[in-house]
Amino acid sequence: MDVTPLVPEGVQIIHGYGDGAFRIAQIVHHGPVLVMPEMTIPWAVEAGNALDPVDLATLEPILSAGSRFDILLIGTGSKQVFVPPAVRQAIRDRGPVAEMMDTGAACRTFNVLLAEGRRVAAALLPVG
Repeated sequence: MDVTPLVPEGVQIIHGYGDGAFRIAQIVHHGPVLVMPEMTIPWAVEAGNALDPVDLATLEPILSAGSRFDILLIGTGSKQVFVPPAVRQAIRDRGPVAEMMDTGAACRTFNVLLAEGRRVAAALLPVG
């Protein structure tokens, strides 16, 4: 049985994650990544302390994207970590609502929202 979500042509889904890497649109990316429907790029943070504090400049490819995003999923690694309210508000001031969750949940949520046609992006820290 095929459980791949139906997504519009030209967008990429997250196929897997683990061992410090992600498989997105059948391409393996090592380390932290910024994922948008049309592309994935390295997230210029150190995986161990990327969220303490969050440097908004590292999110600039998403925050300044030509197509505005409604939701920014932040995958915080193997467990959910919350960023300070001031950082969430600074992200919101630039457009998207930031939602923090563990990386696995962020990957699954990205795919579901993408299949629903939502304008979503993700900043993902690797696990394992």
